[in-house]
Amino acid sequence: MSTPVPARDALQPDGTPAAPTGLLPRLAAEAFGSLFLAVAGLGVPLFSIPQSSPVPSALAAGLAVTAAMLAFGHISGGHFNPAITLGHLLAGRIRAGAAAAYAAAQLVGALVGALALFGILRTLPSIPDSRTAFDTVAAGFGEHSIIQAPLAAVVLLELLGAAIIVAVFLGAASREGGVRTVAPVAVGLSFAALLQVGQSVGNLPFNPARAVASAVFSSGWAVEQLWVFLVAPLAGAAIAGLVFRIGEVTGSPAPVADVEAAHDTGADDDADDVADAVAVNEPAAAAAARQEKARGVSEAQEFFDGKRS
Repeated sequence: MSTPVPARDALQPDGTPAAPTGLLPRLAAEAFGSLFLAVAGLGVPLFSIPQSSPVPSALAAGLAVTAAMLAFGHISGGHFNPAITLGHLLAGRIRAGAAAAYAAAQLVGALVGALALFGILRTLPSIPDSRTAFDTVAAGFGEHSIIQAPLAAVVLLELLGAAIIVAVFLGAASREGGVRTVAPVAVGLSFAALLQVGQSVGNLPFNPARAVASAVFSSGWAVEQLWVFLVAPLAGAAIAGLVFRIGEVTGSPAPVADVEAAHDTGADDDADDVADAVAVNEPAAAAAARQEKARGVSEAQEFFDGKRS
């Protein structure tokens, strides 16, 4: 049985660190949130008429991001996007194993959401070819771009857009109460604005999981061009994550929302508590022994967390 690991960027409403959350609940939250984003982000443009739609598809996707983060952010951190998870990994806010599990859960959730939409399309007699319908929401460049955007333009826009979204997430989540209040609104609005640009170029999703989900159920050309929408956003996320990591290493204050970092200092807090208690109630020799034991626990914890070589 694995030891529960606190969710990154998870805070209580009053800004205090949340209690540790097991990995499985966090993965379930990431998968369900990704499913929700796929249904909203792909379903609105699939089943609506742009001229008469009361909510543009880009705004609908942004609102879905905000809603999902508000609903599940306190459990998993509310990534729902492998690019955001990679940014957290490189910024030092999530461990590599958990990041890989997050990405897998996000991909599964997005695929299930797209599968549900594909199944609905198959039931509609007015749509004879469901894959052709999915082509309208699949990301593409060149002849499959609305404005015939070349590969270079799409790569640059995907890279820049993903970097912006990851930077907004990392910056907003580092504020007090970030995931519960600031981050959902900031990330949702940023995502909606960028999607408005991306959709006019070639349905750019700025989300590798959503790109995979739409490509799998589209025509063959979407899978052939999929690599662009995997590599470019992950590269942009890596840039943003490394920038935040460098900023923290060079002296910026550690994010308030980094709950695991706060949890990791528990052994040091225990040592302080022991010192206070023994100063009043215990002989000097016993006090020294207990302080040494507490110090050893702290050093062992730092070693297994990679803080000591």
